[in-house]
Amino acid sequence: MRWGRTKIRRNVPSEHLNVIRNISLISLRHAVIVAEVLNFRQAATVLGTTQSSVSARIKGLEDALGVMLFERRHRGVRLTNAGRCFVAEVSTGIAKIDHAVRRVGALMDGAEGHLSIGLYSPISTGFLADLRRKFRTNYPMIRQSVLEGNESEIIALVREGTLDMAFILGAVNSPDCHSRELWSEPVMVVLPTDHPLAEQEIITWIELADETFLVRHGGAGPKIFEHVVRRISERKRSSRIHRCNVARDTLMAMVAAGEGITLVSKAATYIPFPGVVFRTIVDEPEEAHFNVIWSPHNRNPALLHMLNLATK
Repeated sequence: MRWGRTKIRRNVPSEHLNVIRNISLISLRHAVIVAEVLNFRQAATVLGTTQSSVSARIKGLEDALGVMLFERRHRGVRLTNAGRCFVAEVSTGIAKIDHAVRRVGALMDGAEGHLSIGLYSPISTGFLADLRRKFRTNYPMIRQSVLEGNESEIIALVREGTLDMAFILGAVNSPDCHSRELWSEPVMVVLPTDHPLAEQEIITWIELADETFLVRHGGAGPKIFEHVVRRISERKRSSRIHRCNVARDTLMAMVAAGEGITLVSKAATYIPFPGVVFRTIVDEPEEAHFNVIWSPHNRNPALLHMLNLATK
């Protein structure tokens, strides 16, 4: 580790400023090591320098302070009372500096830090849940914070730097950001348990054409809305969609109550919910594709770790 000059604090009395300017952290480090081994030769070995260099550093430090820190003896040195007090204070300061340098190094390497993530919907199972769990295992000192919102909101937060990254359903239209597809899942229909189609294991789109679809305003809602409109129009029917400003659990409760049906990706089917069933749409040609988006200007090392882990 290389040590530079001590930083001058503005609240230091003016009569001590010249003294502080003439003291280097290297000299302070030398004094601490000499105090530990009480021998210039042994201190030089520890510090990887010469005995004469250590002796000169200590002499220059004593001259700058105007006090004797060590009594020179034939077989070594001994701390004076002033030296004992001085070294005790300096040791504490150097330990704090060492700690600060290590923390900064850990933050720059991405071993410690913070990663803020935007999500399109709640997560408990599937690719994303497994990814976050693996990241916590590999980087336990990096704290993850999660924000759920609609696509436009979380993309805006990525662009302004409030979020490091976001996971989005479908393609991302944001030229000033980078994106990458990570995984895909089958599209499933959610029905109330007493629905006539609930007894079927597989369902076709034409069987759903006259149903009322419940779609959230937030999360993946806008993409689901577009998907339903496209599929129903392909069957030459008019879609019936009720947009709801509710959370996912409330939407599921509305389906269970018979107010309509909805669509989810397969990962959502692993979360049991009373009163509903999940069924495959046999003639659905597409899967739900999920992308990660991040700003090319983001220099957070934790972001790179997450991206590397996600694409392994």
